[in-house]
Amino acid sequence: METGNKTITIETTVHKPVGEVWKYWTEPQHITKWNNASDDWHVPKAENDLRVGGSFLTRMEAKDGSFGFDFSGVYDEVRVNEFISYTIGDGRTVTITFISQENDTKVIETFEAETTNSIEMQEAGWQSILDNFKKYSETSKEA
Repeated sequence: METGNKTITIETTVHKPVGEVWKYWTEPQHITKWNNASDDWHVPKAENDLRVGGSFLTRMEAKDGSFGFDFSGVYDEVRVNEFISYTIGDGRTVTITFISQENDTKVIETFEAETTNSIEMQEAGWQSILDNFKKYSETSKEA
């Protein structure tokens, strides 16, 4: 997949402290509960070696079994409770910034667009996942 060289930025504010938000974002047992764009998709498997040079893999599947794919990459930079950057398998880059705001955390995610789907579709899909993350983080009792 080619890189469109255009970057898209999405964000949300999670009403939880940054330490909890970081765990929800990075721990596989949490990733499987929020990393989907719609209720007809799920994540049956997540692996995460959160360190520079470490890799991650998230298996995303339609619940009806009609389609699935692995989303994977390698970490370029990790600063606990602050920042993550990684390169996806197709060469695009993603950054996530966590900004502590007392008992809230602002999450800003920027990614390079691909050229297959429209910018609007990509932005909506990634924002939907981020919205699911916010909802899960704010309602979870498992930090």
